Amino acid sequence: MSLRVAVQMDPVERINIETDSTFMMMMEAQGRGHSLFVYTPDKLSLEGGRVTARARPLSVKAIKGDHATLGETRVLDLEGEVDVVLMRQDPPFDMAYITATHFLDKIHPRTLVVNNPTEVRNAPEKLFVTGFPGVQPPTLITSDVEAIYDFRERHGDMVLKPLHGGGGSGVVRLKADDPNLDALLELHALIGRDQVIAQKFIPAVSKGDKRILLVDGEPVGAINRIPAEGAVRSNLARGGRAAAVELTDRDRELCAIIAPDLKKRGLLFVGIDVIGDYLTEINVTSPTGAQQLKRFGGADAAAALWDRIEAIRAGR
Repeated sequence: MSLRVAVQMDPVERINIETDSTFMMMMEAQGRGHSLFVYTPDKLSLEGGRVTARARPLSVKAIKGDHATLGETRVLDLEGEVDVVLMRQDPPFDMAYITATHFLDKIHPRTLVVNNPTEVRNAPEKLFVTGFPGVQPPTLITSDVEAIYDFRERHGDMVLKPLHGGGGSGVVRLKADDPNLDALLELHALIGRDQVIAQKFIPAVSKGDKRILLVDGEPVGAINRIPAEGAVRSNLARGGRAAAVELTDRDRELCAIIAPDLKKRGLLFVGIDVIGDYLTEINVTSPTGAQQLKRFGGADAAAALWDRIEAIRAGR
C-alpha cells in the first residue's frame, strides 16, 4: 500500500529532528513507501466546498540541518489527491486552529484526518479530561476571581494555568499564602478572555510528570518528564528532562477508562499526562514524546500509528 500523505504542521525547516514526533512520523511514512506533502495551516483554503492547501512535496532524512528536501509549491486538493492528512501543528488552540478543524471536517473520513478534526475541536485537552469522574486532582475552570480564591482557601497550594495554553506556557505554582494571585489573574485577563485552570498542587510532580502515548486507545508506552530542581513545569520545552519509566497498574487503569471514548471519537494518536495517581491532561492536538520513548528502548509509537492508519485505509 502506497499512501499520499499531507502533513499540516508548523514550518518543517525549523523542527528539531532529534526530538520532534512529527518528524519521526514522516520518516516512518516515507520508509513505508508513502509520498509526503507538507503545508502550514495558513495555506489552507476553502472554496465551493473544496478544501485545498498550497503544499510542497517533501522528502526527509535524519541529517541535522539538512533534514527536509522540498519540491515546488502546488495547490493540492486534500480530498481528491490525498489519502491521509496528519494534523500536527502545535497549539495555541485559538480560533485559527478551530477554523482549520472546520475545513478538514469537510474531507474527513473520505480523506483520513489524524486526529479526527471534529473531535480535536470538541476535546480541548484540559477540558476533555473533566468528562472522566475521579481521574483528576481537584480542579476548577473559571474566570470568576472569587471562585478561585474560594478554591485556594479549600485546597491550599495550587497550580494556575491558561485553559488553552500548551507546552507548559503560563503555568505557575501558588502557595496558600502567595500574595501574587491578584496580579497573575490580572495578567491572564490582559492576555485574553479565556478562563483559567486552578488545580490542587500534587507534590508527586517532583518525581515526574508521566507522558503516556496511546494509539487508537491502546497504551504504547511512557516517558517520565522530570522538572528542574525547584521548578513545577516538567515539559521538555521548559527545562524538564526525559527519563525511562514503566507503566503502573494505575496508569493502565487510567488508559482503560478513557480508551472507549478515544476509539469512538477517532482520536488515533493521543498523549496523556499523569502525575502520581492523577490524570491531568489528554493531549489530542500534536502530542509529543515518541522519539524519547523509542530512544529509551520503548515501543515505536510512529510505527504503531502507521500500522493503524494503513489498516483503516485498507478497510480493516
